[in-house]
Amino acid sequence: QVQLVESGGGLVQAGGSLRLSCTTSGGASWSYAMGWFRQAPGKEREFVAAISWSGGSTEYADSVKGRFTISRDNAKNTVYLQMNSLKPEDTAVYYCAADRTYTVHKTSYDYDYWGQGTQVTVSS
Repeated sequence: QVQLVESGGGLVQAGGSLRLSCTTSGGASWSYAMGWFRQAPGKEREFVAAISWSGGSTEYADSVKGRFTISRDNAKNTVYLQMNSLKPEDTAVYYCAADRTYTVHKTSYDYDYWGQGTQVTVSS
């Protein structure tokens, strides 16, 4: 069974930065595509960013392009989400997810494993 644990969330002022980490264990997680999603109160979970198993392909939601960067270190079984120029509307619980295929996907139902989430709060 693959387990995912997110860390790095917290409270930051608008314009600030945070780096989220997602460490995986179990299974062949180094070969999985990985994604980040977020869910704000009263809203549906939405796609943020995804990366292929090799790191050679990435996708971003339009709302975070140019501000967020997804990356991975397969030797450490860890995926990162560097978030810069944060806005109050980025406030949400951020979830890491693993997709057993090699392909980058933007929809949550394509992902097989999920972490518990980490809270990101951006104050104005």
